Amino acid sequence: MPVTDVITSPEDLTIRVIADFAHPVDRVWAAYSDPRQLERFWGPPSWPATFTEWDHTVGDHAQYHMTSPQGEKAYGSWEFLEIDPKNRFVVLDSFADEHGNTVEDLPAMRAEFVFEPTEQGSRLTTVSSFTSLEALEQVLSMGVVEGLTLAMGQIDAVLEGLRAYAQGKGTRTELLSDTHVRITRLIDGSRELVWRAHNDPELIRKWMLGPDGWEMTTCEVATAVGETFHYAWAPVGDVEGQPFGFEGELLFVDEPSRAVTTERMAGTPGPQTINDLNLFEEDGATLITTVIEYPSLEVRDMILGTGMAEGMEMSYARLEELLSA
Repeated sequence: MPVTDVITSPEDLTIRVIADFAHPVDRVWAAYSDPRQLERFWGPPSWPATFTEWDHTVGDHAQYHMTSPQGEKAYGSWEFLEIDPKNRFVVLDSFADEHGNTVEDLPAMRAEFVFEPTEQGSRLTTVSSFTSLEALEQVLSMGVVEGLTLAMGQIDAVLEGLRAYAQGKGTRTELLSDTHVRITRLIDGSRELVWRAHNDPELIRKWMLGPDGWEMTTCEVATAVGETFHYAWAPVGDVEGQPFGFEGELLFVDEPSRAVTTERMAGTPGPQTINDLNLFEEDGATLITTVIEYPSLEVRDMILGTGMAEGMEMSYARLEELLSA
């Protein structure tokens, strides 16, 4: 996690965030001055950002929105006030409506980004300044510090490149909060192929199997918002275990990059999770990222304790073999 300190100062009406990177200033600057790289980490894991306009020139603007797991959009706007390439830039960061117009009754902030070299790589200091204590407190109550910290936790994959970040490291599980977990796995293959493998029943039956000795007995896929899915498995032959399954509803889809579903054990009222699947392709490989929201810490630990991640790795290994063939 690159964020090393967050300092809130009611006296100065500022929020200061310090992040350290094992990369030179040039690389970090490039990530913040390219909207395609920036949108990969600007929004929190379950609210990814999309920049729809970008003119990195003093006096001009950037427009973006962040999309929730249910498909709701929160809009924002940057006005570039100062730019000193590879050293510093300053924006007026405002809440906006869907047309890019500033929402006047929500607080705007002056955000200064300062890039400095260090012995280990570089440091980014972001200082957000507010016009009143009420504005500062309103933004804090909206969870901006937690959201920014989680968002910054995604930048390593951007700075390192997907292969250096994830290749050969298997399925990785990160605890983001008491109720959020991020699971990542790099697959050699295009995003379109990985998407198809998650949505074509014939392909799903070949890889989504978990441990050896199990077969998929039900594979009903949801492809449109509001549809439900149902997957079920059973042991084969002398393999021990009880048949089980999962079911849920497709909440949001953006083919071929994102799908959000609810999930619970089939035939039960819950507990229910929200699974946010995102696919990003770079250099012929696709990073599968699934952010899971649990209803409680206890449910999170119970489900992780079942060996879920190990089973996912077995399935992903099959997926990689399938796509390579």
